[in-house]
Amino acid sequence: MKNIISKSIVFLIIVFSVNSYANDQDGVKALSPEIRGLLSQEMKAIQKGMISIIPELASGNYEAVSKIAKQIKESFILKRKLTKEQKKELKHKLPTTFIEMDREFHKDAGMLMHVAKMKNGELANYYYFKMSNACIKCHSKFAKHRFPAFSSTKEDSGHHH
Repeated sequence: MKNIISKSIVFLIIVFSVNSYANDQDGVKALSPEIRGLLSQEMKAIQKGMISIIPELASGNYEAVSKIAKQIKESFILKRKLTKEQKKELKHKLPTTFIEMDREFHKDAGMLMHVAKMKNGELANYYYFKMSNACIKCHSKFAKHRFPAFSSTKEDSGHHH
């Protein structure tokens, strides 16, 4: 488990070196080291939150699920630590697709928070699935060399099954 977590900590740093899309690469490469460090902390916190939701969801502890989802929705670190200039830098230099995916992920965290408050296990599972799927989509788009299993997907190989 520790190995998985430590590998994921560096996810966003690796995202910044991805070269699948030239203009995407230019945007992320231009980010300051301070922002890269904060984004790395953010990814670590999100992963910790996602992992900690599983046993709470499985045991019907919806209050805890809602609390964790709220933390994820509110971006743990970034919203508290970024200066106005750094927020502007992120907005202008990150790829649009990355920003859209991130926005959708945080929106789904808000929905998970809401349905967990209502003690709706079925919808809580659904929004947790959507969030988990968003992780997969983002990793497969921005960090294929970090997560090599995504390099052999049918989308990339040209084979349609």
